[in-house]
Amino acid sequence: MKLKYLRTLLSPQDRAAKVTCMAWSQNNAKFAVCTVDRVVLLYDEHGERRDKFSTKPIDMKYGRKSYMVKGMAFSPDSTKIAIGQTDNIIYVYKIGEDWGDKKVICNKFIQTSAVTCLQWPAEYIIVFGLAEGKVRLANTKTNKSSTIYGPESYVVSLTTNCSGKGILSGHADGTIVRYFFDDEGSGESQGKLVNHPCPPYALAWATNSIVAAGCDRKIVAYGKEGHVLQTFDYSRDPQEHEFTTAVASPGGQSVVLGSYDRLRVFNWRPHRSIWEEAEPKEIANLYTITALAWKRDGSRLCVGTLCGGVELFDCYLRRIIYKNKFELTYVGPSQVIVKNLSSGTRVVLKSHYGYEVEEVKILGKERYLVAQTSDTLLLGDLNTNRLSEIAWQGSGGNEKYFFENENVCMIFNAGELTLVEYGNNDTLGSVRTEFMNPHLISVRINERCQRGTEDNKKLAYLTDIKTIAIVDLIGGYNIGTVSHESRVDWLELNETGHRLLFRDRKLHLHLYDIESCSKTMILNFCSYVQWVPGSDVLVAQNRNSLCVWYNIEAPETVTMFTIRGDVIGLERGGGKTEVMVMEGVTTVAYTLDEGLIEFGTAIDDGNYIRATDFLETLEMTPETEAMWKTLSKLALEARQLHIAERCFCALGQVAKARFLHETNEIADRVSREYGGEGTDFYQVRARLAMLEKNYKLAEMIFLEQNAVEEAMGMYQELHRWEECIAVAEAKGHPALEKLRRSYYQWLMDTQQEERAGELQESQGDGLAAISLYLKAGLPAKAARLVLTREELLANTELVEDITAALIKGELYERAGDLFERIHNPQKALECYRKGNAFMKAVELARLAFPVEVVKLEEAWGDHLVQQKQLDAAINHYIEARCSIKAIEAALGARQWKKAIYILDLQDRNTASKYYPLVAQHYASLQEYEIAEELYTKGDRTKDAIDMYTQAGRWEQAHKLAMKCMRPEDVSVLYITQAQEMEKQGKYREAERLYVTVEEPDLAIIMYKKHKLYDDVIRLVGKHHPDLLSDTHLHLGKELEAEGRLQEAEYHYLEAQEWKATVNMYRASGLWEEAYRVARTQGGANAQKHVAYLWAKSLGGEAAVRLLNKLGLLEAAVDHAADNRSFEFAFELSRLALKHKTPEVHLKYAMFLEDEGKFEEAEAEFIRAGKPKEAVLMFVHNQDWEAAQRVAEAHDPDSVAEVLVGQARGALEEKDFQKAEGLLLRAQRPGLALNYYKEAGLWSDALRICKDYVPSQLEALQEEYEREATKKGARGVEGLVEQARRWEQAGEYSRAVDCYLKVRDSGNSGLAEKCWMKAAELSIKFLPPQRNMEVVLAVGPQLIGIGKHSAAAELYLNLDLVKEAIDAFIEGEEWNKAKRVAKELDPRYEDYVDQHYKEFLKNQGKVDSLVGVDVIAALDLYVEQGQWDKCIETATKQNYKILHKYVALYATHLIREGNSAQALALYVQHGAPANPQNFNIYKRIFTDMVSSPGTNCAEAYHSWADLRDVLFNLCENLVKSSEANSPAHEEFKTMLLIAHYYATRSAAQSVKQLETVAARLSVSLLRHTQLLPVDKAFYEAGIAAKAVGWENMALIFLNRFLDLTDAIEEGTLDGLDHSDFQDTDIPFEVPLPAKQHVPEAEREEVRDWVLTVSMDQRLEQVLPRDERGAYEASLVAASTGVQALPCLITGYPILRNKIEFKRPGKAANKDNWNKFLMAIKTSHSPVCQDVLKFISQWCGGLPSTSFSFQ
Repeated sequence: MKLKYLRTLLSPQDRAAKVTCMAWSQNNAKFAVCTVDRVVLLYDEHGERRDKFSTKPIDMKYGRKSYMVKGMAFSPDSTKIAIGQTDNIIYVYKIGEDWGDKKVICNKFIQTSAVTCLQWPAEYIIVFGLAEGKVRLANTKTNKSSTIYGPESYVVSLTTNCSGKGILSGHADGTIVRYFFDDEGSGESQGKLVNHPCPPYALAWATNSIVAAGCDRKIVAYGKEGHVLQTFDYSRDPQEHEFTTAVASPGGQSVVLGSYDRLRVFNWRPHRSIWEEAEPKEIANLYTITALAWKRDGSRLCVGTLCGGVELFDCYLRRIIYKNKFELTYVGPSQVIVKNLSSGTRVVLKSHYGYEVEEVKILGKERYLVAQTSDTLLLGDLNTNRLSEIAWQGSGGNEKYFFENENVCMIFNAGELTLVEYGNNDTLGSVRTEFMNPHLISVRINERCQRGTEDNKKLAYLTDIKTIAIVDLIGGYNIGTVSHESRVDWLELNETGHRLLFRDRKLHLHLYDIESCSKTMILNFCSYVQWVPGSDVLVAQNRNSLCVWYNIEAPETVTMFTIRGDVIGLERGGGKTEVMVMEGVTTVAYTLDEGLIEFGTAIDDGNYIRATDFLETLEMTPETEAMWKTLSKLALEARQLHIAERCFCALGQVAKARFLHETNEIADRVSREYGGEGTDFYQVRARLAMLEKNYKLAEMIFLEQNAVEEAMGMYQELHRWEECIAVAEAKGHPALEKLRRSYYQWLMDTQQEERAGELQESQGDGLAAISLYLKAGLPAKAARLVLTREELLANTELVEDITAALIKGELYERAGDLFERIHNPQKALECYRKGNAFMKAVELARLAFPVEVVKLEEAWGDHLVQQKQLDAAINHYIEARCSIKAIEAALGARQWKKAIYILDLQDRNTASKYYPLVAQHYASLQEYEIAEELYTKGDRTKDAIDMYTQAGRWEQAHKLAMKCMRPEDVSVLYITQAQEMEKQGKYREAERLYVTVEEPDLAIIMYKKHKLYDDVIRLVGKHHPDLLSDTHLHLGKELEAEGRLQEAEYHYLEAQEWKATVNMYRASGLWEEAYRVARTQGGANAQKHVAYLWAKSLGGEAAVRLLNKLGLLEAAVDHAADNRSFEFAFELSRLALKHKTPEVHLKYAMFLEDEGKFEEAEAEFIRAGKPKEAVLMFVHNQDWEAAQRVAEAHDPDSVAEVLVGQARGALEEKDFQKAEGLLLRAQRPGLALNYYKEAGLWSDALRICKDYVPSQLEALQEEYEREATKKGARGVEGLVEQARRWEQAGEYSRAVDCYLKVRDSGNSGLAEKCWMKAAELSIKFLPPQRNMEVVLAVGPQLIGIGKHSAAAELYLNLDLVKEAIDAFIEGEEWNKAKRVAKELDPRYEDYVDQHYKEFLKNQGKVDSLVGVDVIAALDLYVEQGQWDKCIETATKQNYKILHKYVALYATHLIREGNSAQALALYVQHGAPANPQNFNIYKRIFTDMVSSPGTNCAEAYHSWADLRDVLFNLCENLVKSSEANSPAHEEFKTMLLIAHYYATRSAAQSVKQLETVAARLSVSLLRHTQLLPVDKAFYEAGIAAKAVGWENMALIFLNRFLDLTDAIEEGTLDGLDHSDFQDTDIPFEVPLPAKQHVPEAEREEVRDWVLTVSMDQRLEQVLPRDERGAYEASLVAASTGVQALPCLITGYPILRNKIEFKRPGKAANKDNWNKFLMAIKTSHSPVCQDVLKFISQWCGGLPSTSFSFQ
């Protein structure tokens, strides 16, 4: 994020007058600032002040200055401002939408303490913090406030997240609390989040973290759950002050924090998930920043200061100018502001998910925005400011966007169409389609409001070229599919989405009604079609007719106009609709009937009165009639009955009109009498149901009102007697029987005997019912009734009447049933057979006549065949054993598998006839293997071969043929077949046959015979590729001979013979074709050559026109001239290119010159305007006279060149004088000069130069000197000679220059003399400045040849002391250099010394350097690794220098792993108390105690050296500033340890001191924090074991084994310390990095411990003394008293103490005497050395001791 200063909104004052708070409105149009005077200033988005108002206190009695404004925020709609005040109140001011609107208080919220901060995150919700620590919510709708939470600590800051759905409060005790109104599915916790180290006055909630800062000058970024992500610590920066305020960018990707004179900017890097600090914005004299406000679109940041100033900054990451029309400002990774540079309008494009916007494009006539992020796609309409962001996985930029629809963006990607509605963040829909043309997709989005429909979003598109799918985009389901017989090339839904219009490839126009799923072709030829905007009126063109459908519900009613052109568009506006027709070159407007269009609109709007009024103005036509019908239907649905009545009157439907008139009278009467809507009255509703023929609904309405009579009356009036009787029965009406009688009488009167019979049957009178059925001619009903009643069956006469009637009516099956029921099977079977009721007949026959079953089955099969039910017949024929009929039925029914099954059961003779028929079927299904098998079974192998041949399956055909035919017969068959195919024109099939029998040449001959040359080439390429080129050439010649030049061209080119093609076209006079081939195949030169030949063949004006057309006129002229066709060239240039004529003349002249025709060439050169060329020609031929003549006559400027040419000739003859004369005549002294120079005649050259060109004399002289130098000795001598001449001539300056140019070319003596001569002459004769230059030039030259003294003397002549010293230094003449410095300029003495030191260092002459610079010499020794010399030399210097190099050497030795030698160094030179050496001493100590092989008597001297060095160090520390420091104490402990080790080694050398050595090993265990713990326990255990203390040995060695395991595991956590409780052996010790005891010794210990552990005698307990404590512990666990350790054993001294002079030093008397006795008896020198050390350390021995001297 970059901050760029724009302007000052409010100038700062000269005193503290801080800006208390600031806020930007949500719509980015207003900016508010509250000053220290409690006045709110309002600015517009450009920073211009537009308004202000004063705030007020809670009560005027406290005064206007009794409070401060601490918080301010705009409402989400930007029309209100909330002000939080310290006098315990929040006011909400309504400021209006326009500047200058009256400011009124619309809400106030009184609190119990001061408001400290305030936010307005959502509509009606203000969140604020109080001084008492509560965070509360104020609801502007209910005017009430409530507490959200209360940590009881002053609220110092309050902020919201980017969406405003969560709040974050900072408190004075450092607590940061989070609260969500809606966590948006993040799952983040609420409540106390963080305890910041100081009050977080600067608090910002960014997208990925929370940033807090305060008075500790540290900025901390916390994660979503409060863990620290990053810390930026500025507490050590003296320039930084406390952080006072912070603000996050609206996108949450950047945070700005304000402090003193500085803004710190942090940017979130999503790829690394960290905050990166940008360059801070430092502004001198800004003072403390008290408020920050970021504009909602992220483009501006306002900064308020302590002195009342408000500064405006521009915020951006980068800016791009797009197509010079738009400015794209990236204000954050996920937010871009798009500004139209011409109109100034701005659109904020933002990723709601925080993804980085990668690229922004402006498409669709520069109206629509498209931007991509890694996971989403952003779309927007710049005109309406509707923006969308949808999830989108990119496909590498392959998406195609269509913006034809203003509401929807259509995106095609990988065969998928995605629709995005602008302003909606979800995809509207997504479908699979391969048709990307916008004319094949129609989308309608709420384009016309309809009654009862809130959302109407539909899509029509092609699923394939003949199928249209219609989708409801709201529900996401398919509402229609239109399958069409031909390709659809245009489609469009109407605006309501209820009808689809589409046109097919045959230009037929179809209308599809989506609700009824009906398709209608409304026009058989359509060249233009369009819905009229805002209506369902349709306009189309059918050849010379303009067709208009004003009522699309009646597509057959169309209004037509004759037009004389093509419809080009439709315009609607200003109360009229016009169809624009292009008639010739003029556009004619045909006006449509706006009234009819208006009707449709009125209907859609539901304004039926308006529709009626409009229809009444029209004459009755088919279109008008259709409209009245539509209106009547809609009016009835809407219960607008008067309008419906009027419609039916207009339509002439008198009955309906009269019925509705009566209904309206009822409704009007009810409305007058009772008020309300009369249409709700039950009679009206029932009548409307009757009108719709919904009588059940009418009945229900009547019965609800208990109007039974009216319901019955309705049914009687309609003659619906059953329903009337049913109502009477249901309601128990007394007139029920009367109704039934009336109904029966009415049926008889109207001759409805059937209904009367049914009535009698329902009443139980069977005989009467049968009588009526028979009378009505319905014997079947009579039979049914008889069959259900046994008593009627007994009536034989009745049954006979019925059966006779049934047979008469040919109802044989029912008659059969009756006969069977009365036990007459013979007649029943006969009737069944006549009635084709074979199932019943077969069932009866099986029971009564079994012999007849087979005949019946065959008859049944025959009947089914007649009925075309062949499938069913098969089984019956099988049952009847009629195999042939069964096979024929199976074949007829196409039951092929069943046919094969039956055939396989028959004998071969019978079946062979039918197998080929089945085989033909399988062949048609391309199931050739089955067909082949069937053909084979039917002995028709030839047909199988033919089948394979016709199917093109030559291999199978060949294979089959080979099985049953001889190869030569197969070949003959195939060739014969192929010839037959050839006759039929089936060349491909013939070819395949030829190739199958390996006769491709016959196929080639066939194709050649029929002149199918492409196929010839294909076969030759496949079978004879080596002959392909020849074939092409041969075919080309044949085709050329036939005059088929185009085809010949193809073959020539394929044969790589383009020249033959060109010649062919040339020979035929087809120059254009020849030129085309030459251009495409032969390259530029061939193209030009053909064009030239073409033009030449034409000649004259035609040639010029041609060449002009080809753009080759100039090239042709050049080509003609180059090819010596000068006549053609002259002709072309004369006709068209007069400016080229001289050029042609010139080329002609050059040709003549080459031919030796010089006089003709001369004339042509002159005609070409090139006389000079003629002169040069003669000069070249040395015809000087002719050259002179031409030059004088035509080119005077060339006279000089002629003379020069003559001069050259003279020079070639070495006649220099003649040449000089000619050149001077030609006024070319320069050339004479050059010739003399080339000839090496420098004196003549200098003479000419001096006489004729004196200005070049100096340069010539220099050149001469250079030449002389190049020539080496000869040249140098020439220079010296020339210098002497200048000197003799008194030209001292030139002489000096000449001497200086002499170079050392092997003769340094001569060079030195020349340079010295130059210096001498300059000192004598030249001015001081020049003198100085010469000496400064000569000096380095002399130094370069090793003449340092000579150079120095020269420098001294001119008092150039430093240069002289440098010369002596370079010559290593140090004494001379020192003397010069000392005598002439003492300032340079140090300079000389410094160089001398550097010289000695570089030469490695350290010994010499010691006398000059000891430190440098010592450093050099160190570099060279000469440590002994270094230390030896340092020893002679002071103590400090010595110990510096001792420390360096010791460090070197330690690195080399030689700590013992480092120790010896300090033994020799002492151990100074330098803190920088402490690490060296500690390392030596550590290496010593860790080294193996030191637990023996032989190691005494090593331990003694360590002890003595540490003693020396401790003594030195006492005298230094480090006395009693922690380091001093540590070294004293190390000294004690070293003393124990030394004493132990001494004791190990004397047998009687074995227990002393063991006790010392045990005592060392209390110092394992400084010793390798495993080594210490091992040595203690082994020592205890050696003296027989097995208990202790077991415990110590057990501990040692535990420690070795811990070292392997890398942790001490698993150690058991129970054995060492109440001892001073430490538990917390460093874990050794490695094992200090070898594996073999560890194994020995392991074995011993295991053995001893099995011994029950041993208790694993450390021995205790009289204190009850462990005997080696200095501290008694019970009392805490600490005893002194014995100097000899390290054990605590409990009694018999011997004290020494130095405090804290003592020994146990027994141990002391034992030690003295051992010395006395053994005379051990090491024990005596121990005693001597104790004497030094402890200030002398006690009086009991004695001397050994």
